[in-house]
Amino acid sequence: MHQNAGDLQYVMQYWAKHQPDRILLYAPEPNLTVSYQQIWIESQHLHAWFDQQNISSHAHIGLFMHNGRQTTTLFLGTMAGGRVITPFNLLAPPDQLAYSLDHSNIEILFYAPKNKDALWSALPKVKRKFTIIELDPDAAVGPYMKVVAKPLPPVRSDQGALLMYTSGTTGTPKGVLLSHRNLMHAGKSIGQWHSLSNQDIVLSSLPIYHINGQCISTVTPFYTGGGIVAPHHFSVSAWWDLAKQYRVTWINMVPTIIAYLINAAKSSGKKPSSEDLKSIRFGRSASAPLPPEHHREFESLFGITVIEAMGMTESSSMVFCNPHDSRKRYGSPGLPCGVEAKVIDPAGHELGSNLIGEICLRGENVMHSYYKGDQETQKAFDSQGWLKTGDLGMRDPDGFYFITGRLKELIIKGGENIAPREIDEGLLKHPAVLDAAAVGIPDDNYGQEIMACVILKKDVSCSEEELRKFCLETLGKFRTPKIMKFVEDLPRGASGKVQRLKLLDLLSS
Repeated sequence: MHQNAGDLQYVMQYWAKHQPDRILLYAPEPNLTVSYQQIWIESQHLHAWFDQQNISSHAHIGLFMHNGRQTTTLFLGTMAGGRVITPFNLLAPPDQLAYSLDHSNIEILFYAPKNKDALWSALPKVKRKFTIIELDPDAAVGPYMKVVAKPLPPVRSDQGALLMYTSGTTGTPKGVLLSHRNLMHAGKSIGQWHSLSNQDIVLSSLPIYHINGQCISTVTPFYTGGGIVAPHHFSVSAWWDLAKQYRVTWINMVPTIIAYLINAAKSSGKKPSSEDLKSIRFGRSASAPLPPEHHREFESLFGITVIEAMGMTESSSMVFCNPHDSRKRYGSPGLPCGVEAKVIDPAGHELGSNLIGEICLRGENVMHSYYKGDQETQKAFDSQGWLKTGDLGMRDPDGFYFITGRLKELIIKGGENIAPREIDEGLLKHPAVLDAAAVGIPDDNYGQEIMACVILKKDVSCSEEELRKFCLETLGKFRTPKIMKFVEDLPRGASGKVQRLKLLDLLSS
């Protein structure tokens, strides 16, 4: 790939010319593939179809679909033609979805038949008008192929490409408009960090409506000329079979996937052989902190090195990543990747090593502004262009960053700041605990107390008394949750990250 590739159209045309028959996408459920030449041709048909539908040249195009053959074509093809793709969260409640549909200014929306009910529940709350098209994500041929193809118009690197909405768990969803330059810088940085080439194939079930599924699982392999295996969703029973069938060279996961793969292997006593997994160079975990115990256990069980990383929507995903060598730190998302980073105190002063403050970022993959959000943009950036992430953390003397929590999720008990993650990781050390999430609740004496919601492993029992005793030994009296609740599930965003504020809302309702 040419080092100065600044837009998706350039990349698409480059690979279509240099490796036309190379498979870009493997869609397992319908057993369909899309080559680089196909995506290039289909993008030209899609552009012509948009013109025929009188969709403006830089229009925002909505996507309300799960992973699939057509989903990937629409995602990449829309951007390559100079229009802006806007994937909407399939898990968003009706009010949030309606807000995003209005705010995004989309002119057309593609939706999957299975998502019709969720969409129809939001539409009565939508004020704007736009065209709605039903499309099967697994269809071999899209309706745009009936229109004669047209050459794609020139695309600028600073032009909008992807409009993404934050989860809205801490308020109204914010629109993040990423440019072609943002996405190409991210793809280049990630590709170089992981030494990816056009011979690499990733297995990822992360949804196309999440920034990790977009930038790491889709844009990065696309930039490097590699392949993508994108099933509809994660399945414990199918995961390793897919890895073997498609001879994938790396796997993109979130901590929830890792936890379920570990539990399945231990509970069944079955795991893939080293021969089955020999093509996999590494696994990658991001979107939520990976407990060190799960990190080590996964590597021990499956013999696959896991590289922990961290990203956010505002930065086109990855901003920290661990190296692929002995410097790797368990419990850390790693070193800055493609960006500058620093830690500041509440007054905005940069902090030294091992001091906790707010993490700030600056770089080519960081957004310029929130879409139609001047006030939010002013709050998020300082005068020197640093993005204030809202994440609390610190940097060690070797430059590795450690995340302790979110500013808005911090538990303040008796004047002491407690990161919920501390409690989560303490609980996860208990052999009966599959997952856990700690939140702060009002308390007359301390201001806030700790409540922990716990998911137990299948066919394993554990009493509240036993778990509290364990916490007293591992976390100490002050950090032992006052209340323990055993639950079947935890509310999560598209990435698998626990939505703590939503959890509080559910528990109080």
